[in-house]
Amino acid sequence: MALDDRDAQAEAEAVVRASGSSFRWGMRILPPERRRAMYAVYAFCRIIDDIADEPGDLGERQARLDGWRAEIGRVYDNGAVTEPIARALAPAVRRYRLPRAEFEALIDGMESDLQGRNLAPSLAELTLYCRRVAGAVGMLSMRCFGADQPEADAAAIALGEAMQITNILRDLGEDAADGRLYLPRELLERHGIATRDPDAVIDDPRVAGVCRELAALARRRYGEARDLIAQCDRHSMRSAVVMMVGYEALLDRMEAGGWRNPRRRVSLTLWRRLMLLRHLCR
Repeated sequence: MALDDRDAQAEAEAVVRASGSSFRWGMRILPPERRRAMYAVYAFCRIIDDIADEPGDLGERQARLDGWRAEIGRVYDNGAVTEPIARALAPAVRRYRLPRAEFEALIDGMESDLQGRNLAPSLAELTLYCRRVAGAVGMLSMRCFGADQPEADAAAIALGEAMQITNILRDLGEDAADGRLYLPRELLERHGIATRDPDAVIDDPRVAGVCRELAALARRRYGEARDLIAQCDRHSMRSAVVMMVGYEALLDRMEAGGWRNPRRRVSLTLWRRLMLLRHLCR
């Protein structure tokens, strides 16, 4: 049965709605056409992230990622797509000239999670991982927002790294439960933490110092992103600013807590999200 465009778009929106992601607040203020494009991009990201994270046979999950790599190829080569989210992506790819390499970079990043390569990576490896899983999202998002100048691309990479580090700091407990540890080995060694066992690391009181240093890196990248955003068209960057401010508020809460309980996952209240959105949309 042929895929219907409206059904495909509805499925992408349902994925976004079910995720409960903070990104949704930035997407909701976009014009309808651009919002649909962002929903499709986010839904793709959510699906491949779930493949990397969910339990199950490693080979089967790798095959599913390979299937998505082929599906993205069909989107760009005008082939017959089989997935509703790929159908929802196709008009966004054409209309906003979304780079194929960024979708492929996202899949590369998910493969590194799937294959267990993220256990106390080096700072260089962490930077590459952030570029793949978050910078790529930023590069795609900027085009959906209507921001395609070089400063917007640079902002996407800086903001993507800052937001991904924020996620890493927020999800220490969940990642440890999955056998993952994204805290870079240089910082662990600097604070005298020799073990690479995720649970042992986050239960070590010295991990608070590691988190503070990594948070400082995120702060620098947020600052760089803010400076670059200021050089871009203000209207096209509104969604990026909403997302940035929301994630910085998460980092504020974590820093205020001092990582005394790194297993506790912080979040923003609905009231706080609404206040941020109201302020930024004036």
